[in-house]
Amino acid sequence: MKLLSACVAACLALQATAAAISHKFNGFTLIEHPDPEKRALTQNVITWDEHSLFIRGERIMIFSGEFHPFRLPVPSLWLDVFQKVKALGFNCVSFYVDWALLEGKPGEYRADGIFALEPFFEAASEAGIYLLARPGPYINAEASGGGFPGWLQRINGTLRTSAKDYLDATDNYMKNVGATIAKAQITNGGPVILWQPENEYTGACCGAKFPDYEYMQYVIDQARNAGIVIPLINNDASPDGHDVPGQGVGEVNIYGHDSYPLGFDCAHPTTWPEGDLPTDFRTLHLQQSPSTPYSIVEFQGGSYDPWGGLGFEACASLLNHEFESVFYKNDLSFGVTILNLYMIFGGTNWGNLGHPGGYSSYDYGSAITESRNVTREKYSELKLIGNFVKASESYITATPGNLTTGVYTDTTDLTVTPLFGNGSSTSFFVLRHSDYSSQESTSYKLKLPTSAGNLTIPQLGGSLTLNGRDSKIHVTDYDVAGTNVLYSTAEVFTWKKFEDKKVLVVYGGAGEHHEIAISGSTNATVLENESPDISSESKGQYVVIGWDASSTRRIVQVGDLQLFLLDKNTAYNYWVPELPTDSTSPGLSTQEKTASSIIVKAGYLVRTAYLKDNGLYLTADFNATTPIEIIGAPSTAKSLYINGKEVNHSIDKNGIWSTTVEYPEPAIKLPNLKDLEWKYIDTLPEIQSSYDDSAWVTANNKTRTNLRTPTSLYSSDYGFHTGYLLYRGHIVATGSEAQFSIETQGGYAFGSSVWLNSTYIGSWTGVDKYSNYNSTYKLPNLSRGQEYVFTVLVDNMGLDEDWTVGSDEMKYPRGILSYDLQGNNASNFTWKLTGNLGGEDYQDKVRGPLNEGGLYAERQGFHQPYPPSQSWESSSPFTGLTKPGVAFYAASFDLDIPSGWDVPLYFTFGNSTYPPPAYRVQLYVNGYQFGKYVNNVGPQTSFHVPEGILNYRGTNWVALSLWAQESDGAKLDSFELEFKTPVLTALEGVQSVEQPRYTERDGAY
Repeated sequence: MKLLSACVAACLALQATAAAISHKFNGFTLIEHPDPEKRALTQNVITWDEHSLFIRGERIMIFSGEFHPFRLPVPSLWLDVFQKVKALGFNCVSFYVDWALLEGKPGEYRADGIFALEPFFEAASEAGIYLLARPGPYINAEASGGGFPGWLQRINGTLRTSAKDYLDATDNYMKNVGATIAKAQITNGGPVILWQPENEYTGACCGAKFPDYEYMQYVIDQARNAGIVIPLINNDASPDGHDVPGQGVGEVNIYGHDSYPLGFDCAHPTTWPEGDLPTDFRTLHLQQSPSTPYSIVEFQGGSYDPWGGLGFEACASLLNHEFESVFYKNDLSFGVTILNLYMIFGGTNWGNLGHPGGYSSYDYGSAITESRNVTREKYSELKLIGNFVKASESYITATPGNLTTGVYTDTTDLTVTPLFGNGSSTSFFVLRHSDYSSQESTSYKLKLPTSAGNLTIPQLGGSLTLNGRDSKIHVTDYDVAGTNVLYSTAEVFTWKKFEDKKVLVVYGGAGEHHEIAISGSTNATVLENESPDISSESKGQYVVIGWDASSTRRIVQVGDLQLFLLDKNTAYNYWVPELPTDSTSPGLSTQEKTASSIIVKAGYLVRTAYLKDNGLYLTADFNATTPIEIIGAPSTAKSLYINGKEVNHSIDKNGIWSTTVEYPEPAIKLPNLKDLEWKYIDTLPEIQSSYDDSAWVTANNKTRTNLRTPTSLYSSDYGFHTGYLLYRGHIVATGSEAQFSIETQGGYAFGSSVWLNSTYIGSWTGVDKYSNYNSTYKLPNLSRGQEYVFTVLVDNMGLDEDWTVGSDEMKYPRGILSYDLQGNNASNFTWKLTGNLGGEDYQDKVRGPLNEGGLYAERQGFHQPYPPSQSWESSSPFTGLTKPGVAFYAASFDLDIPSGWDVPLYFTFGNSTYPPPAYRVQLYVNGYQFGKYVNNVGPQTSFHVPEGILNYRGTNWVALSLWAQESDGAKLDSFELEFKTPVLTALEGVQSVEQPRYTERDGAY
């Protein structure tokens, strides 16, 4: 990538001087030089300096959130998430690609249907969102195997090294995924602007060569050979010096790192441990990569939650709006200009795609919930920060100063980090408690350098206050379209220049006292809600306004500037949709707009705005009756349309348009799942004496080293990498057998059960912290010379991940590690095993290689819609089993959710018995596995299934496997389909994904 790096000035000069031809493509613009030989240098060129990226010549901060399309397998919902990210003021999304889902069999790459990336790119373009591509090959991501397909367990060489068999194994995937992403690069009119080779290549153990520059170069070459020309970024900058640009081999263009400062202890959501706020990031950046933009490629946006955890609401409480205010503004104090939050939307570990350290939900406690809801306060707080950065162009080049106490305030209880204008007079002062976890309210005065001299603030009396876990960014000499804001103690949300005025929106905490000073003016006029607690005073060169923040909005006029003075909770309701003149191109950059954005006060969500003819069009969502105000409506607009319908509006003396959107509570009628016509089939026929396992795979692999069994019983050695695993061990008894010991491994919270012929002999019911377990079972008397079969069922919770090069934890096997039959020899066993039908030759190409496990009903395809259940027994999961075993239930129901409503639906399990009995349930909805419920481990009891998997206006099939692990069996106390607050939505065109029906499978056993 040296070409781009070396010709920054040349490319920009060409852009400035060329008679460029431009055209719009999916919301972005191609710039074409009339000289074909120079066109390659000017088409959507991305360059950078030590401050930031330039995209098409425009200096830009990348504010991004992580979103994995494979965790929301409904492509028509991707635009919804992108628009919610865009509404935060963000301009980018980072995404992983899960190799395990695309190459379930070596050499067979499939990326179609729900796994196709092209619709993801199209949705990003429509929303005006750039993309950072992170396809691995290793992604970590709390995904099974860290994104590695299970067949890599058979690779002898160390993963993520220069071992030839490993590199050869990656070639097909990287060639194909690279070619697909290359077509969506910004150079081809698409949204992809950055590529990350590898992932978290940060540490090593166990003798692995590290850093291995040749290995990194191989991964880079794979991308370049596939057509990737955009800049390369990493997330592994570390102080050992291996990342410093100039190494040559293995060098990327832009160096960044990750940071999860509060860790993942959701069990203590109010605890901020001492010393966890980063303070040295600026110093490290200058040591590691001073010539590239400061980049944090993953910064904590939430937390994973393990089996047995407290649930994601606890994670959302730990990483809440206070965390965002303190930690994200702290990141800004270091001058970060590429900032990606992991996650912005988590989604779901459907279809066994998750790792064993987490359950089906991947909500992550992120700003956008698993059901795509945006009611968490952290979403609103993030919107304030995102829009501030977007409106503050001078921040991008500001130079961070040293962290200080007692310099810019009158108390050492507060810490201030300045960022001084570099090519701009604007400075920023990031203020927080010196004890970053303090929940005290601290009064203070500011001592700030300004163009009017050093000032002690507030000047009109009173004091400022920092309340608890909060942080503020105070500004001086802040430019608002030519008007100088000498200082503001209230924080800037946004500003806009309209046809006849400028508007600056600032906010503070409720009850806080604030001041703002405007240069070049001598008076201020209150236009709305004058009260005794608002005052102004001329200081000759500037005018000062003081007020106490409250829920009552004040509008103050100073020259041609209108100040909107809000409290934070009111500011949460403000939105800044971009307003291009062409309604088909909502993603145009700042330079391309011929009309300004507008400012909208609304409620739940404002998605987009555009002008068409004489109409101003808003698309927005509502979860309550909502007053709407529009600030800065263009003079050409005469009528107002919300979600395509014209609405009446009024215009007040300040030119603000007003209307109200009514929220008519919809009638949502859901079926009672207990009343469905459930059909039942035994899905453990393997324990019957008549069962024939001749079609099963024989466990005869003896090539493994360090085995504790005569032949390998590792499932991945035989192509079974996902879901439930079944083993049948055949043995001729000596008659002296008394007990059977077996060590099984399935990952955290796994379970296993063992039968001798049809006699149940015991289970390991699982706990959250055990990934393997050695169980010993007492046996009934065995008859000498008679053949017996031990049937072992193991729950595979996913393959391990580990970012440490050399540990190869992904190769930790699943299945049986060892066994011992007292009174007989282990070598006398003949073992057969199965998992999903076909293993790597998986049957369901639509739902992918991980969706099915090895239960009889899964192998037959009975979990798919319209199974052949007419001959099955009528029984329900509410009746359940009276003895250990595995039952399979299927039923259908119809939904008729009103159009125009986004209604989050959940399947919820309940059990009132304590201690909770040990049983496991898999939830299938229209053939997609959308829940693994472990009753005795938890914590997840409610499983969100999105529209598109559920047919909101049509027939649905639900299937459950119920694995009873205790002697008295198991049943469901309750199992309900529930909804949460419906959202009146502008979202349109949600399409059900492909849902292949049951058909008889060739070779099914």
